[in-house]
Amino acid sequence: MESMLYLECYSGISGDMVVAALLDLGADQEVLMKALRSLSVQGFAVKISRVKKSGLEACDFAVTLTEGQNHDHDMEYLYGTAKEEVQQQVHGHRHLAEIMAIIDKAAMSDRAKEIAGRTFTILAEAEAQAHGLPVEEVHFHEVGAIDSIVDIIAAAVCLDNLNLPQVIVSELYDGQGFVRCQHGVIPVPVPAVANIAANNNLTLHINNLQGEYVTPTGAALAAAMKTSNKLPTEFSIVKIGMGAGKRKTALPGLLRAMIITAEADEQRICKLECNIDDCSGETLGYTMDKLFEAGAKDVHFQPVYMKKNRPGYLLTVICSPNALERMKEVIFRETTTIGVRHTEMAMTMMSCQRVAITTIYGPATVKICDYQGRERKFYPEYDSVTKICKECQRPYDEVYRIIQKAGEESFKLHSAGEITND
Repeated sequence: MESMLYLECYSGISGDMVVAALLDLGADQEVLMKALRSLSVQGFAVKISRVKKSGLEACDFAVTLTEGQNHDHDMEYLYGTAKEEVQQQVHGHRHLAEIMAIIDKAAMSDRAKEIAGRTFTILAEAEAQAHGLPVEEVHFHEVGAIDSIVDIIAAAVCLDNLNLPQVIVSELYDGQGFVRCQHGVIPVPVPAVANIAANNNLTLHINNLQGEYVTPTGAALAAAMKTSNKLPTEFSIVKIGMGAGKRKTALPGLLRAMIITAEADEQRICKLECNIDDCSGETLGYTMDKLFEAGAKDVHFQPVYMKKNRPGYLLTVICSPNALERMKEVIFRETTTIGVRHTEMAMTMMSCQRVAITTIYGPATVKICDYQGRERKFYPEYDSVTKICKECQRPYDEVYRIIQKAGEESFKLHSAGEITND
């Protein structure tokens, strides 16, 4: 079975809610704190605790500023009669390039950096659109503040740590009315949220409640993480995480996150193709890496002969429909092609689950795949094979077969145990 993350945003979504929900699902706090301690910014402290909202227990991720005030959680500032000068107490204005430099230097995986960078790029594009400025000239205010940087990087680290590449995001429920920001009083949904939803195929649902329930940070994280907005017809819930928000509103401010599994099912994918005849091998190899970082499911090149008998390559990319625009952006930026063909199609996947096993050489991981309970296959994870090869100085094929056999035997014992228990 394939494990997926489902974010249920019926009470809104914000950066701290996302981080808290992922921590509640089991993201490693030590990995998170190591990344946050490595940031080249100061003036903040982090507290992870348990709270109750509407009688439900949830995880709370709080960023406390050592200087200034977090206006994002200040109801008097957002909706009250706070004086105009309070509006000027801002904790940091940064351009996108400065934030990308902070991310690049952080102690986090490449995938986590990619998620965080994509989130801030989505925010920058939305703010640029709202203010009529080029992306590189956008001055982040609330979003460029320390607490928002910490929220986004923390969410990226936690998602990467959970190792759930498929993320389903529900409708984003937002309120109505007006809210105060650095530029004055603006309508809800705020312009950045509206632009993010429009640019990234997010579905907004406006309820009849006053107030902002979807923050720009929350919307950007939803857009950066999402691979689908459609739940499988049937699925099993493996684990539930609850993330608490800080604002006191009519709705409880809870983001529910679930790890779910689904049987093999038909899903929609996109295939992109383009012919390239004037790129170096190094360029194409780098392009493949960037496509995978952007969320591609598969990438490959085929040698072809093009018009005028010129040798070239056919680039093929498989991705989810939600990632289509990201794939085109990478292809146009990194290669010399001037056109990309793309089509949407159906794909049937075998159910897959990763299982930790023990072998004569130590622990390893096997991917078990089957189709409707039949045609079962066992595939040792490449990293497990190479790790044992290096540690034990054994040939790759030998280690592969040993792990594969151990996986088959472990599955048989597990299945037999289930039958006996019944």
